[in-house]
Amino acid sequence: MSSPTPQASTSTGSGRGGTRLPRSARRRQLLDAASEIFVERGYHSAGMDEIAIHAGVSKPVLYQHFPSKLDLYIAVVDSHAEKLVADVNRALLTTSDNRMRVQAAVAAFFDFIDDDNSGYRLIFASDALDPAVIRRVEGATEACVDAVYGLVLQDSGMDPYRARMLAAGLVGASVVNARYWVDASRPVDKASAVDTTAALLWGGLAGVPKLQGETADAE
Repeated sequence: MSSPTPQASTSTGSGRGGTRLPRSARRRQLLDAASEIFVERGYHSAGMDEIAIHAGVSKPVLYQHFPSKLDLYIAVVDSHAEKLVADVNRALLTTSDNRMRVQAAVAAFFDFIDDDNSGYRLIFASDALDPAVIRRVEGATEACVDAVYGLVLQDSGMDPYRARMLAAGLVGASVVNARYWVDASRPVDKASAVDTTAALLWGGLAGVPKLQGETADAE
C-alpha cells in the first residue's frame, strides 16, 4: 500500500512546524511565504495552492486572511512599500545637514534594493499590471517624493513646483542607479555606488539658492 501524500496543515491555528500563531503573526507568515512565491514564479504563474503549501497552512486558512490572489499580492506589495517609505523617512531624519540627508536617502534606496530582494522585484519589476497594483507602486514612489519634497521646500525657499521636481529627481535617480547596480551584479562596492550617486545629486542640489551655503561648509 502506498504512503499517503503529505498535506498542508488543516489547522487554522498552526503553520510551519504546527506552531500556533496570533492572527498578526500568521498574517506576517503568509505574506512572507507569498512574497517568496511571487518573486520566484511571478504573479500570473503563482497559485494560492502553492502559496498555502509553502506557508504550511491549508488553502482555507489562506483564504481566511486574503479572499483572492490579487488581495494577497496587493498586501505583499504594500508591506514592502511601507518598509521602503519608512526607511527613506528615517534616513532623512538622521541629520539636519542637507548634504548628509542626500547621502542617507540614497543609501536607504540602495539598502532596500540590496537587502529586500523580494520588495525590489515586486515593486520595481512586477509582472502584475492590475490597476490596483500599479496604484500601490506609484503611491510608494510618491510617498518617498513627498518626504524629500517637504525638506527641499522648507530649506530651499523654492516654489512648490520646482521643489517637487528636485524631490522627484532625487528619488528617481536613486532608484535607477540602485537598480542598475543590482542588475549589473554589483560591479562596485555599495558604499562607492552610494557615494557616486549622492555626489551627482548634491552637485545639482548645491546650486539651489538657500542650500548653496552648505556646500562650502561640507567641503
